[in-house]
Amino acid sequence: MWIAQVFVVVFAALSVDFVQKRVLKRLLGRVRANRMIWDDALLDAAQRPLTLLIWIVGITFAAEIVGHNTQASIFAAAAPLREVGVIAAIAWFLIRVIAAVERNVIAAREAEGKAVDRTTADAVSKLLRFSVIITAALVALQTLGFSISGVLAFGGIGGLAVGFAAKDLLSNFFGGLMVYMDRPFSVGDWVRSPDRNIEGTVEKIGWRLTCIRTFDKRPLYVPNQTFTTIAVENPSRMTNRRIYETVGIRYDDASELRAIVEEVKAMLQAHPDIDQDQTLIVNFDAFGPSSLDFFIYAFTRTTNWIEFHAVKQDVLLRLNDIIAAHGAEIAFPTSTVHLPDGIRLSGSQVPEAAGTGAGGAPQER
Repeated sequence: MWIAQVFVVVFAALSVDFVQKRVLKRLLGRVRANRMIWDDALLDAAQRPLTLLIWIVGITFAAEIVGHNTQASIFAAAAPLREVGVIAAIAWFLIRVIAAVERNVIAAREAEGKAVDRTTADAVSKLLRFSVIITAALVALQTLGFSISGVLAFGGIGGLAVGFAAKDLLSNFFGGLMVYMDRPFSVGDWVRSPDRNIEGTVEKIGWRLTCIRTFDKRPLYVPNQTFTTIAVENPSRMTNRRIYETVGIRYDDASELRAIVEEVKAMLQAHPDIDQDQTLIVNFDAFGPSSLDFFIYAFTRTTNWIEFHAVKQDVLLRLNDIIAAHGAEIAFPTSTVHLPDGIRLSGSQVPEAAGTGAGGAPQER
């Protein structure tokens, strides 16, 4: 009879698992049609852990039946294993819920065209999953009869030893934590450091290393501890890009300088790609060694590197056209030698050009 009971328990577990899979599949198909991010995350995360839970309960119950009838001592472990299995299934479910909610939140914000801070989402998700794992491990130890207070005390003493032995590892861990909290950059940002030879696009921020893809497409792995001691510049978060150029015209064109400066300023004020809310300056600046120098100082609306250079090229070409329209020229380095009046060459005469005689022989005069 006990063999039949075991068969019934196993068959019941199989039947319940089959039914729950069909029911969850139908419910998941319905809830995915709405815009809520929690319901489909919960149902999708519950599928595999629920199957594990059903089979753990069924198999351990069948093992208890076998142990009761055979008096085998090995089946006495069925009850503790069931409790640990239930804790593991719940922890697995929570970890899957956290991951599913993270994916759904990011996808929903991207679908709405809103900005997504992937760095913060990844940091919160990792912290929550780590907390679930630690809590599940402590509860499982308590279930198995271990004293949590003793485990925590041992962990504190061991933590000191590990702290001294893995000082650099902990420094990188807390450096990564500071990056997650302060958020000086996010995944996808262009960063550079004036203190170190670091420049590129952030690909991944881990707990120990940050991967930066340099502009020559090489991966650069930077320990997170480095970011606590260096200055980091984030050009991706700039609001505008600056055009700052000095142009010189010839001293012979000094009479046209005022008109050129005014027309260049008017051109910048009317340019559709120049941000008029930012500083805009066009002024005569200095008497150069071989030119009259004036400078332009303006900001573009775009921050895109390629678009910025297209705008800058257009501005410089228009500036060149304005100078040429006034009959002036852009100066280049020249030198002028002034000789005093009345200087003469003495003791020599300039010979006349020599001719040629018959046969091509030179003939002097």
